[in-house]
Amino acid sequence: MISQKTVVVNKSGLHLRPAADLSKLASSMSSEITIVAGEKRVNPKSVLILMSAAITKGTEIEIICEGENEAEDLKRLVEAIESGLGEGTE
Repeated sequence: MISQKTVVVNKSGLHLRPAADLSKLASSMSSEITIVAGEKRVNPKSVLILMSAAITKGTEIEIICEGENEAEDLKRLVEAIESGLGEGTE
């Protein structure tokens, strides 16, 4: 199991479109993935569960990956979040 903290940079946080993109990416991975935002721990492979965390811009989250490809999966997830998931950051 490995983890890394990062900050959500999307100007509107993880609303439907970026949450769907993150969920699609996470679902393509073999690792078990958990995102921790404050007291909430969610499985990003479900877009509805991910959106229920109400993650806003500037929120520090921790991404936890466990599995055969955990290092590669974690790197891809962090890069996607830090790039804004294809959306503006301002």
